[in-house]
Amino acid sequence: MKKINYYKTYNDDFVQSQDQNYKLPQDYKWIHNNILYKTCSRILYFLAYILSLFYCKLFLHIKIKNRQILKKYEKQGYFLYGNHTQPVGDVFSPAHICKTKRIYVIASSSNLKVKIIGKLLPMLGILPIPDSTKKMKEFIKSVKQRIEENNCIVIYPEAHVWTYYTKVRPFPPTSFKFPVETNSISFCATTTYYKRKFGKRPGITIHIDGPFEVDKNLNKKEAQEKLCNEIYNCMKNRSKESTYEYIEYRRENK
Repeated sequence: MKKINYYKTYNDDFVQSQDQNYKLPQDYKWIHNNILYKTCSRILYFLAYILSLFYCKLFLHIKIKNRQILKKYEKQGYFLYGNHTQPVGDVFSPAHICKTKRIYVIASSSNLKVKIIGKLLPMLGILPIPDSTKKMKEFIKSVKQRIEENNCIVIYPEAHVWTYYTKVRPFPPTSFKFPVETNSISFCATTTYYKRKFGKRPGITIHIDGPFEVDKNLNKKEAQEKLCNEIYNCMKNRSKESTYEYIEYRRENK
């Protein structure tokens, strides 16, 4: 029988880390200029990329459509927005979408407490969100620096993972302040699911759309809202291409 997950709101969390309420230490650094750290980071990223090839292809059965639209933007940084439906796959798949770029993923600080790999995630490219306004300035500065270095910044505006969910949950406009602040282009990657001939788990098709540009004729708040609506509507339409529901999500009756 099909598994059913019941939810009360779109903010319900079905995948929790070991310490969900973990907060970053006050001396946390997003950017490390130490040569040894940077070297280890490159090596670890390369190894993770190779391993993820097997995971994405052999376990998740991922296909990527329309990736060629990114080629024109290889020499500039950009943001990539996605629906959050794979706890591990969403970490690895962007590296295969943006093959020529180093990726950095904006994520909850609780991910740093995941067993075994949690401590390695900063070297792999996670940019944990701080909980204090004091550290937020440093965090935003690090995001800007990564964009200026022509990298890809990945954001999952739904925040919480709903494994194998076939629709797109509402986005907060605040998730789109970074492209507006840096005047950068954005793309979206919508994960959809289909039934495979063999095996119980569905196959995955990721659709790339964009670019989405910041409207410079609007103020920052209005530009965020417009960009949010454009990307949300695009992903909502793309999600209709899912043809198989492996896990059903139902709202609890009040």
